[in-house]
Amino acid sequence: MKPPTIRDVAERAGVSKSLVSLVLRGSEQVRPEKREAVQRAVRELGYRPNAAARSLSEQRTRTVGVLLNDLRNPWFVELLDGLNSLLHDNGLRMLLADARLNRRVGQDPADPLLDLRVDGLVVVGTLPDPAALGAAAERIPVVVAGAREQAPPGVDVVAGDDETGARLVTEHLIGLGHRRIAHIAGYGAVGELRRRSFEATMRAHGLAAEGLVEPSDMTEEGGYRTAVRLLSRPERPTAVFAVNDIASVGALSAAEELGFRVPHDVSVVGYDNTSISRLRHVWLTTVDSSGHELGRRAARCLLDRFERPGGAGRLHLTAPTLEIRGTTAAPLTG
Repeated sequence: MKPPTIRDVAERAGVSKSLVSLVLRGSEQVRPEKREAVQRAVRELGYRPNAAARSLSEQRTRTVGVLLNDLRNPWFVELLDGLNSLLHDNGLRMLLADARLNRRVGQDPADPLLDLRVDGLVVVGTLPDPAALGAAAERIPVVVAGAREQAPPGVDVVAGDDETGARLVTEHLIGLGHRRIAHIAGYGAVGELRRRSFEATMRAHGLAAEGLVEPSDMTEEGGYRTAVRLLSRPERPTAVFAVNDIASVGALSAAEELGFRVPHDVSVVGYDNTSISRLRHVWLTTVDSSGHELGRRAARCLLDRFERPGGAGRLHLTAPTLEIRGTTAAPLTG
């Protein structure tokens, strides 16, 4: 059976071939009812565009490179899901690369993706040298997602509002009656913003002397080791706010091993609202930084850059919310 063509899609949808092409390219210059008619015809006919031919005619590969800094963090999975959903809706495919691996073998992290002639690049997570993206940004549109480092000119940054999120956590714990509150801090601009906001909120409530900050590497093991130190202090904290959910899981393990009940003896809060935090036996109070929506916004920024290249880079922040679950409660003692 002969595969359906773009002409067949146009006839089924009752539109022109050029309008079908606009829909397949993700153009916003198409009325919603016409877009839906074309998409319905594509589904009914099982139409698949000839990617090779289209790439030659458009001088595009219809691919987007995604450079991921940390494959271990489940929050990035939700961001990638949101990113991929909108890219897919616009006829684009993701090519994923591990920035850590590329650095270990001595490559510039973006080089393998640039060699594949991707149409655009999305950098997910904190990179040690954001300025290195400048060369890539001179060639193709680049968007940074989930990080707050200073980006090169012309690069959009999409991230959560870390200062607001950390303030929500700290005020929640203070509102429950906690005074000795510890923060398991992280690294990079995101870690710095969350730490500074924690400290500022404690100061605003007259609790600067009661706040403790301990650095960590943002891993489960790092969260565990840091929490052991904190909970072994003579004047131990009654609440622990960790920089992310992964470190919080380590803190929960430390509390259990030391004989403390959560939340009766110590409250624990994470950040990111990952799938781990929603597991019933974890049920972690955490900040929802809208990873899926953040990914979609990053995709939208990239699509806008395709349509309107050039111009200054912009910062887009998503509003966080606090998800109160089973790991926080009022302290038994002050």
